[in-house]
Amino acid sequence: MSQITPVTLSLIAICIVVYLLSLFGLQENMMRLLLITQYLSPQYIEIRQGEIWRLVTPVFLHFGIFHIVFNLLWTWEFGRIIEWLHGNIRMLGITLIIGVVSNLYQYHETGPIFGGMSGVIYGYFGFLWVQGLINRNYPVKLNRRIVILLLGWFAVCWFGLIDWLFEIKVANSAHTAGLISGILIAIAMNWDHLLSRLRSILKFNA
Repeated sequence: MSQITPVTLSLIAICIVVYLLSLFGLQENMMRLLLITQYLSPQYIEIRQGEIWRLVTPVFLHFGIFHIVFNLLWTWEFGRIIEWLHGNIRMLGITLIIGVVSNLYQYHETGPIFGGMSGVIYGYFGFLWVQGLINRNYPVKLNRRIVILLLGWFAVCWFGLIDWLFEIKVANSAHTAGLISGILIAIAMNWDHLLSRLRSILKFNA
């Protein structure tokens, strides 16, 4: 199993560079370039004009030191595991799918002003969690405390406590879409395994 994780490290590096540029007076430029769109209407005008990177790039925007540190720590923890186990290409594909799905859902729920890796992180989490649940041979099983922590944080955010305490808007829709898409990717990658287990259960009960 390779210990090199260029996709994970690149994601972290891009987020840090974007954040530092934002601190040095370029936040407006970064948002103009990386938001899914700058306009409420018509929808996706820049994307339809060829700026397809906007489907992904909101994940690189972060709004505050806590936001970026929290997100990048989990990106490192989950991203390198996925990249070690599944390789660079699959890691990139998983990240792109989760990023696009979570960004689109968040945009349709709240509009274009959002950002951060948290939707992708919840996708990574859902992917690893379900892999460990349905694939007995999967080499990583998430610690129960991590599962409880992230599901608890998910619930706290949805109940609005973080918005109320810190006067920030949490991208709950991105969290939800990311979690679901990560779970579905894990199920799709283990479809044959699931069918085999289902046949065994039906045969046992017959």
